[in-house]
Parts: sequence; C-alpha cells; structure tokens
Amino acid sequence: MRFRGRRAAGREQASGPASQPRWPASKIPFLLRERAFRRYWSGQTISLFGDQISSIVLPLVAVLTLHVGPAQMGYLAGLVWLPSLLFGLHAGAWVDRRGHRRATMITADLGRAVLLASIPVCYAAGVLTLGQLYGVAFGTGTLSVLFTVCDPALFVALVPADRYVEGQSLVYGSRALSSVGGPSVGGLLVQLLTAPFAVTADALSFLGSAFFLSRIRPAETPAEGTSKGAVTAGARFIRHSAVVRASLTAVATINFFNFMFFALFVLYAVRSLHVSPGLLGLVLGAGAIGGVLGALVTRRLAARLGVGWTYTIAALVFTAPMALVPLATGPEPLILAMLLAAEFGSGFGVMMLDISVGAIFAAVIPDQLRSRVSGAFQAVNYGIRPLGAVAGGTLGSLIGIRLTLWIAVAGGMTGILWLLPSPLPRFRMPDGSADGASLPSAPSAQAEPAATGGRRGQRG
Repeated sequence: MRFRGRRAAGREQASGPASQPRWPASKIPFLLRERAFRRYWSGQTISLFGDQISSIVLPLVAVLTLHVGPAQMGYLAGLVWLPSLLFGLHAGAWVDRRGHRRATMITADLGRAVLLASIPVCYAAGVLTLGQLYGVAFGTGTLSVLFTVCDPALFVALVPADRYVEGQSLVYGSRALSSVGGPSVGGLLVQLLTAPFAVTADALSFLGSAFFLSRIRPAETPAEGTSKGAVTAGARFIRHSAVVRASLTAVATINFFNFMFFALFVLYAVRSLHVSPGLLGLVLGAGAIGGVLGALVTRRLAARLGVGWTYTIAALVFTAPMALVPLATGPEPLILAMLLAAEFGSGFGVMMLDISVGAIFAAVIPDQLRSRVSGAFQAVNYGIRPLGAVAGGTLGSLIGIRLTLWIAVAGGMTGILWLLPSPLPRFRMPDGSADGASLPSAPSAQAEPAATGGRRGQRG
C-alpha cells in the first residue's frame, strides 16, 4: 500500500532550504541530502554488497570446504528459497496486521548476521557440517521473507511521491554496482581467508543494515485488522489479472530452470572448467556490468518498443546467453571469455526484465493490494526456486552436470512462450504517456521483481 498525505512530520527530512544548495552540494541527488533516506540507502547499499559477496562465497564453502556433490548443492540452493514457498503468502498479511515494519526488518537483519557468523565460528572450532550450512540457508531465507515484505512500505514512508523514481534509481543503482564488485571481492576473500571466514563479510553487512535502519524513524502506517479472505486477496488478484498472471507463469518457468542452472554453476566452473575462486569472482563481477548497462538503456528501449514488448524480449535475453557456459571449452582465456559473455548478456536481460515489469505492476496493481499481491507473487516466484535447485542437483547426479546445464538453459528459454499469447506484449503505460517516460529506472519497490532482482537473487 502507499502512504499518502501528511507523512513529512514523521520523517527525518527537512522541508528544504530557502535557497538552492551551492555547488558541489547541488550535484548530490536531492534524496541523499535528506538524512532519513540517506541512512536507509546506506544500509541497503552495504547489505546488497554483502549479499553479492555471499552469492559466490556460500557455494564455495560447500564445494571447497565440505566437498559436496551436485545433489547437495541443489539442496543448499533450494533451502535458501524454500521459506518463500512456505511462508510468502502469509507474510504480507501478517506484517500488515502487526505493523512495526522497521523493527521487523532490524530483527531480521540481526538474526541473519548471527546465523552467518556461526559458519566461521564453527569452522574455526572444527565442527562445521553440511547440516549446519543447510540450517543457515533455511534460517536466513526465512528472515529474508519478512524483510522483503516490509521493505516496500518503509520505502514509500520515506520517499515522497514526486521522488519515487529518483529513490528507486538510487537503491537499484547500488544493487547493480554491487553486482559488479561483490562477487569479485568475494572470490578474492576466499583466496585470502578461505571460504568460511569470507562469510564474515556478509554477516557484517547485515549489522550495517540494522544500524542504519535503527537510525531512522519513519511514519509507518498503523497496523490493520484483517478481514476474511485477506491472506488470499493477493492470489485472487493475480488469478483474475491476465497481465500479472502471464508474468508470474513466465517467471516461474524461468526461475525453475534458472535455479537448476545456478545450483550447479559454481560446481561446474570450479571442478569441470578448473576456474579458480578468485578468477570466478572477477568474471562474475565483470559480467555484472551488463546489468548496469541494462539499467541505463531499458527506458529508451521501452520508449521505442513499448514496455510490454521490452519485457517479453527480455525473457529471452535473460536466459539465452547462459548457453555459453556448457559450451565453454578450450584454453583458459577462451573459457573465461565465454563465462564473461554469458554473465554480461544475462545481467543485461534480467535488468530489462525487472525494470519493465516494475513499471507494469505499478500501473496495474491497486495500492491497497500491493503488499498482499507482492506476498502471493513471492510465494510462487521465489517458492519455485528450491524445486528447481533440487531438480538440478538430482539431475546433475544422475545424468551429469553439463547435460543438466543444457536442459536448464533450454527450459528457461521457454518462459517467453507464456507471454506471447497474453496481453502483456501489447501492454502500454496508461494515461497516454510514453512508455519510456513513465518507466522507473529500477524494479518497483512495491511489486515483486519479475526474475531475480539479479541473476542469483537478492535478500530484499
């Protein structure tokens, strides 16, 4: 839901100086000159960077420290997202009923920091096990569900309506840039510290996020009573909206096969292609520049093609480049170049996908249903991921990793088939506005991103 009306009194932001700020202060984005948003954005930036470090470090803990096989990698990737399937539908309704969203987010941050910190502690004590890694994955995933459903309401409590696009640009700009530097830093930390101790960086990032959240006092919407059927209201809306329903079906297909792929990618790169952790991190970081470029050009593409066709084409641009991974062969420079191209192209596509659907959902989802539609969308969009990860691990054990990667790539490309016969390709932004002019620079904070919010997912 949106918070409208007199919100400024509850925010730590000034109404604005009487005179314009002097240069170079005038070059700083308006929202970053406001204390409350600056603290929120700082916490998000730190947290997102730590998340990208963990995207490579946690799989490397399993591969290099615990020496797991394909099936175990599938279970590990799946357990991170299983809570979305189990709890996503109810989380939005529970948060609306309870209120206190900022406090819930701080609690989630602190809990995830403790869970992640247990990995280097137990490794140092010589008692780290695969079971503990599974428990940490499930626990952090559960807390991430709570954080994710709270975050959109906190965002709109801090940002006035006329600054919505600017706020999203700043937050998701941090996300895109963290995708460039995070994996590279993660790979280097593994080289220098070993994988279990490198996890400490992500634990510290959650503490940073909690600190900055504790320093703001936004005016939150009061807790609501829930009427009969409130939990399923979001699911009913999706069922009756041809546009949202087609999007959900497509991204569920894409995510199922994408997480088949992701469950085995690090294992395949390290063991089959013999890429070192440091080089793998650099490749992932450099490839993420594709996401930054996608964020810069998607608005222009939508203005030319229409936001609906931009989203539809992105479903293929996101998935097709990953065929370069099982194709990779030959000398090491060629292998690294193919991995880089795969990451670059896929990163470009996922940014197109998420930005365009953010605009579409902002236009078609009613304000009073945003949290519950987001929760229902998350239950399927995130909930399908553990199923794909487990399927990938199982198939990798039975038929081999490379063949499973091919199946995952081909299956992911079929997601576009759900979109072509739907109204979504022909969707235009309402009120006669040009698609590109109305398109946010990043996924809508009030609607669940179409794909991953980044290839390997984000915590929210």
